[in-house]
Amino acid sequence: MTEFPGIVTLACHDLRTPLATVRGFAKTLQRTAGLDEPESRYLELIDAASIELTELLDLLGLLARVESGRQELTPVDLDTGDLARAVASEVGAGQVAVEGAGEPAQLDGPILHRALAGLARCALRHGALEQVQLQVVGTRFELRPVDERLAPILLGDDLKDLGAAGATRILRGLGGSVEVEGGALVVAPPV
Repeated sequence: MTEFPGIVTLACHDLRTPLATVRGFAKTLQRTAGLDEPESRYLELIDAASIELTELLDLLGLLARVESGRQELTPVDLDTGDLARAVASEVGAGQVAVEGAGEPAQLDGPILHRALAGLARCALRHGALEQVQLQVVGTRFELRPVDERLAPILLGDDLKDLGAAGATRILRGLGGSVEVEGGALVVAPPV
C-alpha cells in the first residue's frame, strides 16, 4: 500500500503527455481549420476539457506527494487579498466576490491558490450558486454560503467533487485546517 502514492504520481505524469497531444491538436485545428459552428464550439469544449483534466492530474499528483510526505511548503511573501483576487479571476468573472483587504503573509501561494479555486468551483457547482463570497480575514479565508447539504462535499466527507476532496486533504495534510463555521467554509492555510 505504501507504493500507491508513487503509482498515482507516475500515472498523472504519464497521462499528461497524451492529454497535451489532444490539446495541441485541438488548438492547431482552432487556428488553422477555419471551422464554422458547431465544429468550432466542439474544439473549444475539447480544449476546455483538456485544461480541466490537466488541473485534475496536477491535483492528484500533489495529493499523492502530500500523502506520502514528499511535498513541502514553499512559503513566499504575498498579500492574502491579492491571492483571493487571483482566485476569483481564475474561477471566472463575477462568480467569486472578494471581500476584505488582506494582509502581507508568508504562505505557499500556488498550493493555497489551487485549493481555494477548487473549493470555490465546488461550491458553485454543487451549491447551484451563481456567485460565492470569498472573504479575507488576515491570513484566513471564508467561503460562503455553505449550507448543511454542501458542507460535507466541501470538506471531502461526501466524495462528490475531486477538487474539493483533494484541496481539503492537501491543506490538512500540510498542517492547515478546513472547517465549517456559521455558514462559511473557513480555511486556515498551512504555515
